[in-house]
Amino acid sequence: MGKYLADFTPLRESPAFRRLWLGSAVAAVGSQLTLVAVSLEVYRLTQDSLYVGLLSIFALVPLVFGGLLGGSIADAHDRRTVALLASSVLWLTTACLALQAWLQLGNVWLLYVLVAVQSGAQAINQPARSAIIPVLVRKELLPAANALSMISFGLTLTAGPLLAGLLVATVGFAWTYTIDVATFAFALWALLKLPAMPPGEHARRAGLRSVVEGFRFLGTRPNLRMTFVVDLVAMIFAQPRALLPAIGAVMIGGGETTVGILLAATAVGAFLAGLFSGPLGAVRRQGAAVVWSVMGWGASIAGFGLVVVLAGSAGAGGVTWWLLPAALCCGMAGIADSVSAVFRTTILQAAAPDHLRGRLQGVFIVVVAGGPRVGDMLAGGGTKILNEGWVLLAGGLLCIAVAWTVAHCQSGFLKYDARNPVP
Repeated sequence: MGKYLADFTPLRESPAFRRLWLGSAVAAVGSQLTLVAVSLEVYRLTQDSLYVGLLSIFALVPLVFGGLLGGSIADAHDRRTVALLASSVLWLTTACLALQAWLQLGNVWLLYVLVAVQSGAQAINQPARSAIIPVLVRKELLPAANALSMISFGLTLTAGPLLAGLLVATVGFAWTYTIDVATFAFALWALLKLPAMPPGEHARRAGLRSVVEGFRFLGTRPNLRMTFVVDLVAMIFAQPRALLPAIGAVMIGGGETTVGILLAATAVGAFLAGLFSGPLGAVRRQGAAVVWSVMGWGASIAGFGLVVVLAGSAGAGGVTWWLLPAALCCGMAGIADSVSAVFRTTILQAAAPDHLRGRLQGVFIVVVAGGPRVGDMLAGGGTKILNEGWVLLAGGLLCIAVAWTVAHCQSGFLKYDARNPVP
């Protein structure tokens, strides 16, 4: 049984990685509270999934520019300092979200602005954090370290959305945001305890030229490029997040609590994938594993959409038994997404040179965070033509078809061998 469980060696060998992992996990619970609470608050103010989808557009532009610039900054300066400054902006933005809720301003445009600022800071923060990990653990332990991140990710995504739904329904938005303000202190503590990480001898001055250099490198490295392409396929065509408030209110029933349960089910899948990630370290064809995982995500979302279609408007009078198969589909989606994330991150960390790692991580963050936001907007807009269930079903099937087509157009990615990490 032990060979199937996660490898905890990175936590034992590296105290710095252990602190970063623990601090990030605690802070991530609060971040999930805010992420879910903002979408619920916008839906409560507008009663329209399209406005929930617009949250993603306001977050997307600063995320793209912040992610690309953040990667350049992370390669040119001390990565610990960059992460600390960006995290401080995140903390202040969360405090502003709490303040507007306590004052009961009820202004959806203010929420859009705060989410935009938060997105930009997060886009600068994440490339620096991700580029730090390969410095803290040995290369052969990167799959194990990334799987451990999936465990904490799964735990926080389980507890965060579930707590968000319950807290918003009981104590309201103000207290929900305030809890995030308190938990973020753990992330700052973990960063403060890290050693200094000055740039290497190949570092370039941060700016547009540095960003272009990163894209030029990426343009000549098909395996690295494919890690971004297949994830965009999954997140753009099969992203259910913006549709969950309406699904909880009308189709499945249960309202905000159901939204929390469905998001938590996805996170449980991610947690289980991380917990039983022992065999992942032995996988050599990591590119093929990414493609099959993305197709598994599409199949799970299509199944979720079919459940919603069959449920119809049964949930208008309260929660229905359709919640069970819907949660199961979300759990399967979480497993597929987690496995994909482990291998995509490992390929990027192992195949990218250190002096470019921050910039490539910046592109990675733009894709990982920006793709779902485009998907949110497309899904929300799609409800003007189809209902939420049909949008999910069609999107999941499109995800499978496009992922299969892209993979066979770039067949070298299917042959990527972890023993010879060619970018």
